[in-house]
Amino acid sequence: MLQSDIPGVPRRQGKVRDVYDLGDTLVIVATDRVSAFDWVIPPGIPGKGKILTAMAKFWFDLLKVPNHYLSDDVSSLPAAFQPHATELAGRTMIVKKTTVVPIECVARGYILGTGWKEYRQSGTVCGIPLPAGLKEADRLPEPIFTPATKAETGHDENISFERMVQEVGQETADELRSKTLDVYRRAAEYAEKRGIILADTKLEWGRLPSGEIILIDEVLTPDSSRFWPKESYRPGGSPPSFDKQFLRDWLETTTWDKASPPPELPADIVAKTAAKYREALERLTR
Repeated sequence: MLQSDIPGVPRRQGKVRDVYDLGDTLVIVATDRVSAFDWVIPPGIPGKGKILTAMAKFWFDLLKVPNHYLSDDVSSLPAAFQPHATELAGRTMIVKKTTVVPIECVARGYILGTGWKEYRQSGTVCGIPLPAGLKEADRLPEPIFTPATKAETGHDENISFERMVQEVGQETADELRSKTLDVYRRAAEYAEKRGIILADTKLEWGRLPSGEIILIDEVLTPDSSRFWPKESYRPGGSPPSFDKQFLRDWLETTTWDKASPPPELPADIVAKTAAKYREALERLTR
């Protein structure tokens, strides 16, 4: 991956992606960095950036939702990028620049994670009442929309729809809820036919200068969604998944306090995590 800035091009480095600003467009580079518990965990997952980029492009094309993707043609980038063309190929998207809506738009079809934690305490998720007696990882009667605030550092915070309305206005909140649930339902139906349960997903949306709201960022990848193999799904616990759960589980067995630099991943955990990402892409796109 690029270890330095491109001369003359502003760069913002996230945990796992680098974003270069070309003025009216952005260049998003998906690296092989991997994050867990709000830390970047060395040494990374080989091929991860290319897998996530391929998956996002696949979903953009399949769903036909207005989105920010323009091209993956590295040769069309300014000359300053060309010495790095080999590194950038397959993991780069050139996209429209938007004003990002400051809400994480989450659709849940199953109950797990922070939703399960809230449900056990109050019988709700983001203030939405749910039926009594649900088990962990149970399928919900209908998918629900559970927004969250976008955090620069630390974890996003689940909020109620009413709080979202206060943040972005009623019209935008209604539109984002409708768009998010539509994407989730169609993607979940497609994935299930290929043996994958899409338990939940987090989407981001941005507004063009024209006012149109479009889908941005990565979409429906194992980093932004929970994918479970359908053949081994059983409610009552946390199912196996096509993501970095191997990695998280291993970290939990160490003495790492999550407040200091993390340990390096052993080779077998890196290999297993990479295999899960590859399998998810292969199942979905075959």
